[in-house]
Amino acid sequence: MAFDTALKICCLFFVCVITSRSASAQLSNQNYYEKGCPKALQTIRSAVKSAVANESRMGASLLRLHFHDCFVNGCDGSVLLDDTTNFTGEKTAFPNLNSLRGFDVVDTIKSEVENLCPGVISCADILAIVARDSVVELGGQSWQVQLGRRDSTMASLNTANTDLPAPTLNLSALITSFSNKGFTAEEMVTLSGSHTIGQARCVTFRTRLYNENNIDSSFATTLKANCPSSGDDNNLSPLDVTSPTSFDNAYFTNLVSQKGLLHSDQQLFSGGLTNAQVIAYGKKLGSFQKEFAKAMVKMGGLSPLTGSTGQIRTNCRRVN
Repeated sequence: MAFDTALKICCLFFVCVITSRSASAQLSNQNYYEKGCPKALQTIRSAVKSAVANESRMGASLLRLHFHDCFVNGCDGSVLLDDTTNFTGEKTAFPNLNSLRGFDVVDTIKSEVENLCPGVISCADILAIVARDSVVELGGQSWQVQLGRRDSTMASLNTANTDLPAPTLNLSALITSFSNKGFTAEEMVTLSGSHTIGQARCVTFRTRLYNENNIDSSFATTLKANCPSSGDDNNLSPLDVTSPTSFDNAYFTNLVSQKGLLHSDQQLFSGGLTNAQVIAYGKKLGSFQKEFAKAMVKMGGLSPLTGSTGQIRTNCRRVN
């Protein structure tokens, strides 16, 4: 998804994709590190709290890192790897280039937990934990993060380019993209609600702004002041114009008012089968937050490396 969150950050029909990794992988409960590194979760939570307090947008960025990790060959920390002579990493993929951020925060957290307990906490697990803690810091509901992921020794630029849903997708393409990862259409809408926080670059919504009709006119006029028809590609606008730093349900009420920033956002309320769910979430914050937490647990279980596969990277940017 081309959003901070995440999230930005950017499901469907009851199709399940099972690979050899996901079939044998088994994560454990939140007490996984209780013996090996009892202060790990507390340390990570404190670091996220500090990072979000320093810049509220960082919460969306950290949430989005987890999403962009899991959608590319599973939740294995591959998104954090820098390029090497053996492979080109995922950071320069179109959905990630000049867009993904928060790597420095992850580096800081990894350094802190390595000082506590060397070689115990995986980078993939750190991404799953900071996603949850970021949502909580911005007012969302907590969830029990399943733990025990190990880190990949490879990354895939090509897979990142093909598997991460683009902001230009229509509803059917969004449904297919998420279905390929084992999510239902309902779960796609739920996870898209991560766009209630974060920001997007002008280049990702310019076409919608100047060429689409299903957009509130005053909303469009305001956006055009910061996103001209050419140039200023990296100028930012909030994905949720109402409350961009609160993990609430305003994203969905905005869609009903035709104030979705991305083309893919507004597609969720465009006369299709997801309209009713968007309306329902806009009316019931508790329902959205509960279902979001549930969907995040499912996403965190996408093809993890466990047991003796992968490794616990000492530095999240490179293989040991």
